[in-house]
Amino acid sequence: MTRKKIILGGIALLVIAVGVAALIYKREIGRLAYAVTLFTGEEQYENFNRMKELFPHTTMEAAETPYVFPEGEGAALPASFTYEGETFETDAFLKETDTGALFILQDGKLQFEDYWLTGGPDVNWLSMSVAKSFISAAIGIAVEEGHIKSIEEPVTDYVPALKGSAYDGVRIKDVLQMSSGARWNEDYSDPDADINRFGRIMAVGGSFNEFAATLQQEREPGTYNHYNSIDTQVLGMLLTEATGRSITEYMEEKLWQPLGMQDEAYWMVDDDQMEMAFGGLNATARDYAKLGELYRKGGVWQGEEIVPADWVRASVTPDAPYLMPGAKPDDPFNLGYGYQWWLPESDEREFLAIGIYNQFIYVNPARGIVIVKLSAFSNYATSHTAEAYRELETIEFFRAIAASLTEGPNS
Repeated sequence: MTRKKIILGGIALLVIAVGVAALIYKREIGRLAYAVTLFTGEEQYENFNRMKELFPHTTMEAAETPYVFPEGEGAALPASFTYEGETFETDAFLKETDTGALFILQDGKLQFEDYWLTGGPDVNWLSMSVAKSFISAAIGIAVEEGHIKSIEEPVTDYVPALKGSAYDGVRIKDVLQMSSGARWNEDYSDPDADINRFGRIMAVGGSFNEFAATLQQEREPGTYNHYNSIDTQVLGMLLTEATGRSITEYMEEKLWQPLGMQDEAYWMVDDDQMEMAFGGLNATARDYAKLGELYRKGGVWQGEEIVPADWVRASVTPDAPYLMPGAKPDDPFNLGYGYQWWLPESDEREFLAIGIYNQFIYVNPARGIVIVKLSAFSNYATSHTAEAYRELETIEFFRAIAASLTEGPNS
């Protein structure tokens, strides 16, 4: 055999080996490619609708008896809205923020539903931190059922693996209110930030729980609200330890089935099958809306209390000065905080679940409004300017919708 044939044969074998490896590790390659493009300005709407193709996951089955929101009279969106004295055209805003879904309820009736890009009525979309509010609801149910005796207890009474970490001796309530005192940097545009260090586990594999145990304390717990996604991961650990069940199993039984969720949903999980509690839920817009409607109605669904009314009320009521809207004047995102729900300054008791890249569940009890907006805003966190986030602007958009649908002081 000539040397040339040997070389060509070797190259052919190498090409075959690379091709086989690409097929075997297709998911791993895809999720790594996805992870490294976050916060770079790359379009994400072709990813957020297909996370189960990229990541290991568990599934919550659609309800045996699905609930379909009754149709309302229907409503057009306001043509424009204002934010800080500037007028924004609605159509342009929806396009600029890469909106995939917009779903609007008034008094429990569907008034508007539309989809763009890769969104659709039966498309699972990545929740990002909207998942935090679902975890909070599940914790409230676990407390009611006696799995967790009191949120005044230390989280490490239930999760001994966190002893010696930032969470050692910290009240469950302080973790719920993002006031654990753990040192944490959630600057998405900083490649060395803690959130991006965690993202490397998401990209290449590892243990979410082991990462949580590495955090150290920076402040006295229960004195300062500092947004920290690992606080929610710790709540997920608490839920699994207290109930003896996975997040997926417990939430399917206690929330997904009772709320009549129309579609199956799934949780992204790590190498140990632990759910990414702080942002790994994937569901449809109409099913996200059901959590908002449940909380608008004080935890009651079709006459049955699913989440305790006291828990719902406490979840959306700041009960300490450092949790109030406006408590951090140096923070451009100066909203208040409850039990994994955001609380804007409001005379109408508004509250929101908010996820990065512009995922929202907005609830306005005074006007009977629930709005879900799912997005893939490609410029998200590419700079520290307001134009790279647009959450506060979106809240004003929701308020304009609420005002256009109802009579009231802002109509």
